[in-house]
Amino acid sequence: MSSSPQPTPSSRTTAHEPGGGGSAMALLVIASCQLMVVLDITIVNIALPHIQRDLELPTTSLSWVVNAYTLTFGGLLLLGGRAGDILGRRRVFVFGVLLFVLASLLGGFAQNAGQLLAARSLQGVGGAIASPTALALISTTFREGPERNRAFGVFAAVSAGGGAIGLLAGGMLVEWLNWRWVLFVNVPIGLVIALATPRWIKESERHPGHFDITGALASTVGMVLLVYGFIRAAQDGWRDGLTLASFAAAGVVLLTFVPVERRSRQPITPLHMFADRNRAGTYGIMLCLAAAIFGMFFFLTLFVQNVLDFSPLATGFAFLPVSVVIAFGAGLASKFLPTYGPKPFMVVGAILAATGLAWLTLTDVHSTYAGSVLGPILVFSLGMGMEFVSLTLMALSNVRTEETGAASGLLNATQQVGGSLGLSILVTMFGTASRNEAEKQIPRFLSQATPAERRRFERTGDLPGRWADEVLTAGVSAAFVMAAIFTVLAALIAVVVIQVRPSDLERLKGGTGLGPG
Repeated sequence: MSSSPQPTPSSRTTAHEPGGGGSAMALLVIASCQLMVVLDITIVNIALPHIQRDLELPTTSLSWVVNAYTLTFGGLLLLGGRAGDILGRRRVFVFGVLLFVLASLLGGFAQNAGQLLAARSLQGVGGAIASPTALALISTTFREGPERNRAFGVFAAVSAGGGAIGLLAGGMLVEWLNWRWVLFVNVPIGLVIALATPRWIKESERHPGHFDITGALASTVGMVLLVYGFIRAAQDGWRDGLTLASFAAAGVVLLTFVPVERRSRQPITPLHMFADRNRAGTYGIMLCLAAAIFGMFFFLTLFVQNVLDFSPLATGFAFLPVSVVIAFGAGLASKFLPTYGPKPFMVVGAILAATGLAWLTLTDVHSTYAGSVLGPILVFSLGMGMEFVSLTLMALSNVRTEETGAASGLLNATQQVGGSLGLSILVTMFGTASRNEAEKQIPRFLSQATPAERRRFERTGDLPGRWADEVLTAGVSAAFVMAAIFTVLAALIAVVVIQVRPSDLERLKGGTGLGPG
């Protein structure tokens, strides 16, 4: 699909020029959009039990309330980034925000599971359009050097800390209002962003091109099938016929992706980007770290609410230190990046994240928040704050202007796809460990159960009280082991693959950005 003519001069001068108050307001608009999109990944986590009761969702389908969003978001991010390059980033940014607002409104009014999952999928489409365009707008709105580095730092902090903010906001909304407001809250925020954008952000130059619909469908459908296979395996085992069929179909579809991209005149994933070892390593690190951070939020939320018996609001506050420490880590990395380059922060950040997750594997039913949870999440968060700034800068270094949307879309897609895929793998680990622990706990429970408790167990199959806590804790601990392995792999990639030369540091100090490694 060809692009329309270039924007008129008037359309390019609507917004304020970079620098001063205009620059600050432009960053506020961009960061607010990214925060809205990112926090919607986690804001529903705390509301899941309420959604389940209200819409009568079976437990096996509950994870799709999260995955319906993250899969369409991650699968279509590449196409969203390309749309900004071809049609104009400001125009596409506003459209994505408004689509996100509409989907949020529809989801808030959902009366059954089908309506909610459809709305969550549409939210993912809106986020996939808005988010990569927001990141690309930083490259076209802020001058290279310290100004752009600071903007990247803010964007990275929002991207990494948005999950924790979503948990806090979700806890407040669920406890004070009801679960529907975790979706309704996006409506006024999104409308303000859409109205403010034309005033503070310039339209970018359009670049003629085509949309790679086939590539987008291949990547999205393939990832949906792959994630479904892992979730199905967690529920029904690895020998289940539908599990095996899902993995086989995912393999076939994903294997077509590379030849499709090679034949495309303008692929959504320019494969030459992976020829730069630093950028390829950056995507690999992001894939691993996203799996870890999605898993940390998901499983720790279950543990804090079900084992520690925190209310939704208390659970939200329990995660508030995550956002503070991530912001601190991002600020630290932004300040010293010109001096030391991104590699030290990539390595140290991944090691800190792995340390925090390994520490979390020690939790048990006797753990407390202050004694067993707070310390590990602070260490984990410091590492993630360092990581996201370095990864964002490295992914967009030495990219041609007409490909910044595709590059930013690929970085975001790696994060969302890595999170979805990683979470499905962790759910599989959780399910296997939980089943094994349940086999140990059921005989112990039955030997001590009253007749009424026995009848209830025979009817529902659910263990009560401390027995259920033991099962849940065993599953969560196993999931954290796998999450720690992901972060160790990220550290190894940073050590072996990433190479930053002294001349690259000189460019970074001088304001021209990092060159290729």
